[in-house]
Amino acid sequence: MADIAVFVDSRGGNTRKVGDAIAEELGIKAGDVTAPVPDDAKIIFLGSGTYGGKPGEAMMKFIESGNFTGLKVALFGTSGGPAGSEKMIAVMADALKLKGATILGSYHCRGKFLFTNRGRPNKEDLDNAKKFAREMLKSG
Repeated sequence: MADIAVFVDSRGGNTRKVGDAIAEELGIKAGDVTAPVPDDAKIIFLGSGTYGGKPGEAMMKFIESGNFTGLKVALFGTSGGPAGSEKMIAVMADALKLKGATILGSYHCRGKFLFTNRGRPNKEDLDNAKKFAREMLKSG
């Protein structure tokens, strides 16, 4: 599926696990936000951890420097708590819309942070991420 790509900004590895599950479901490999968007991409999945209620700096630089005109984008992320995740996804969505992207949907789950959420993302979280990937392909 050369017209689909997955990009991840993950500091602690939680969002990387979700991105890898999504990529596995799509039969591709997840890339880092330092890689360019393939010219033939039609649907991209972008994932970031939540840092102070915001996406990672690398993700925002990726969005700000990219051309997303005509691309369909599915967003995903992880956070240590419930607060901030919706805001983080909204920040990414708003920035992408300004760059010409169409947002297909979003997925979020908890990630391990310090002493909380041990074992997260867990198998159920990753299975839900795979389900999200299938749903986004159908709607895209």
